[in-house]
Amino acid sequence: MRRLSIALALLAALGSAAGLALLAWQRGLNDATPQSSAPASLARGAYLAAVGNCAGCHTARGGARLAGGRPIPTPFGTVFSTNLTPDPTGLAGWSANEFWRALHLGISRDGRLLVPAHPIVNTTLVSREDADALHAWLQAQGPVVAPRRAHQLRWPYGSQLAIAAWRALYFRPGVYQPNPARDAAWNRGAYLSQGLAHCSACHAGRGVLGGDQGAADFRGGLLAGLGWVAPSLHDPAEAGVQRWTAEALQRWLRDGHADGHAALGPMAEVVLGSTAALDEADLAAMSAYLRALPERAVPRPGPAEPDRRRRERGAGLYREHCAACHGGQGEGRRDTGGAPAYPALAGSRVVTQASAANLLRVIERGGFAPATPGHPRPYGMPPFAGVLGAEDLAALASHLRQSFGHQAGEIDAVEVLRLRAAAAAH
Repeated sequence: MRRLSIALALLAALGSAAGLALLAWQRGLNDATPQSSAPASLARGAYLAAVGNCAGCHTARGGARLAGGRPIPTPFGTVFSTNLTPDPTGLAGWSANEFWRALHLGISRDGRLLVPAHPIVNTTLVSREDADALHAWLQAQGPVVAPRRAHQLRWPYGSQLAIAAWRALYFRPGVYQPNPARDAAWNRGAYLSQGLAHCSACHAGRGVLGGDQGAADFRGGLLAGLGWVAPSLHDPAEAGVQRWTAEALQRWLRDGHADGHAALGPMAEVVLGSTAALDEADLAAMSAYLRALPERAVPRPGPAEPDRRRRERGAGLYREHCAACHGGQGEGRRDTGGAPAYPALAGSRVVTQASAANLLRVIERGGFAPATPGHPRPYGMPPFAGVLGAEDLAALASHLRQSFGHQAGEIDAVEVLRLRAAAAAH
């Protein structure tokens, strides 16, 4: 109710201005559409579609590639992705100008404002040349009949007025402008990370209406409806890579595995569908940009009072279910060839993050790194959701967060249930 009340108040205050802004945008579409003189390259478009992981959102589970229909949970209801194939139910007949307007202004061919689940804060930064190449490649794909599914958003969030109000607060269209104080590699990495790769779509910190601080907002936050937290890219204790070597980060972005760090959960999908496709120059550029992000620590709660029985229970569960793979002291295991097989839990950032959400998700749902050419047969971890209840999960997670030199704080069964409810509420 509080979120709805705030939304209604903002709509009342912003409705008139947002409506005028919408009319101005629609009247001035032609003036806001620069022309590209360069011929669009299908190979370039294919590369950009991979880097942007277009298929990741625009392919339903078990559905045709790029035909849309995938449900995307948000705090305000469910959004369904659209068909990007050149069928009349998708992008058939769309001109390069119309496609550019959708990316740059977030306005569909028929004049509708796209819902903010489409990362317009990021796609507006894409250059006209790249938009044209992406459009040409999409138009060259096989058409698939897949009518658009209506979004299931609670009132008033799906209305055009509400979307216009959101845009008045959080959206400023504009192609990426290089920072003259930085070199070409940093700027290329910023263009990729803030733009087509849309890192902030997950790693931004979001307010009550789902707004962020722009395409370079990497404060981290809960991924609505998924139960995972996208950790801060500014804090080396969370997901910051400022202290990683360039080689290790490039290997991790390409292979999903480096120096004992493995991409799990939603990030495994990002590696598999996006960063693994980066060429060497763009890998180096993205690495340079991410390693240069300013360091800012995430606030952490004070340590909870230790519960001796919970700790003893957790230690027993670890010996029973975890030690055979992860080692008696959390040191991890290597395969017969000496390569890392099961990651070390001692010093693991997943274990010691400020929120225990990701640790609990890995225990409950299993841990599966992406299979990439550089790491084709990653070892996986089975899910324990059917084995461990809330009390056991709290005990095991608390043991991990307080052992092997960790001081991340205990959690109890109430916290486990709270995190589950946060995931199920959306």
